[in-house]
Amino acid sequence: MDINPTEIIGYLASLFVLLSFFKKDIRQLRIINSIGCALFVAYGIMLPSIPVIITNVAILFVNGYYLFWKKAVA
Repeated sequence: MDINPTEIIGYLASLFVLLSFFKKDIRQLRIINSIGCALFVAYGIMLPSIPVIITNVAILFVNGYYLFWKKAVA
């Protein structure tokens, strides 16, 4: 069984997204989920897969909005 760097990034991305759902603190959830999404963007670039890239960039923007911009207004 030969695991290449692309698969490692994909598995790490999946792990971070999964771990984010175990967090009760929404800020921690969004931070860990953002790491997973960033890894998925890298994974999508390595494949290449435009749907993976677009979806995870969009999720990164949503997480960023709630972590930074929404917090600054509140």
